[in-house]
Amino acid sequence: MPKLDIQIAVEADGWAGEAELEGLAGRVLETAAEYLRSEENQPFPAMPIEVSLVFSSDEQVREINAEWRGQDKPTNVLSFPAFPLSPGGKPGPMLGDIIVARETVEREAVDLDKSFTDHLTHLMVHGFLHLFGYDHMDSEGAERMESLETRILASLGLSDPYAGHDPV
Repeated sequence: MPKLDIQIAVEADGWAGEAELEGLAGRVLETAAEYLRSEENQPFPAMPIEVSLVFSSDEQVREINAEWRGQDKPTNVLSFPAFPLSPGGKPGPMLGDIIVARETVEREAVDLDKSFTDHLTHLMVHGFLHLFGYDHMDSEGAERMESLETRILASLGLSDPYAGHDPV
């Protein structure tokens, strides 16, 4: 089983307690890592790789999104790889950062008729895959990434978040 060193930072109000978020993040990211290893032959180093999860607000994510992506608006999740990685490439000791905006996740969960936790789980998997070099910039990449997300989420007992939608 791949070893992860998951660092949690809660930087906004309204999130669950740190222990609850650590438990959820550990279960989700460790499942995703094991799925990548066993089903996608993703190599992992012998030592744990560090990934940080920042539980933030729309305002903080809007600022980061404007600065780093030139988009002055909040988004649900941002991922910042520590080093460029292509799918199947071996990560170094630091994988990167995943930043999640609480208010956007709440709105989207309501719009999608999903629980907040289920939607947050999907976004953690989505952000984690970005750190491994997966993207959805073109239809081929989107299909690959969404298929992988769907299979990982199924292993966590969650339904296909893309059912009935074209890859984006």
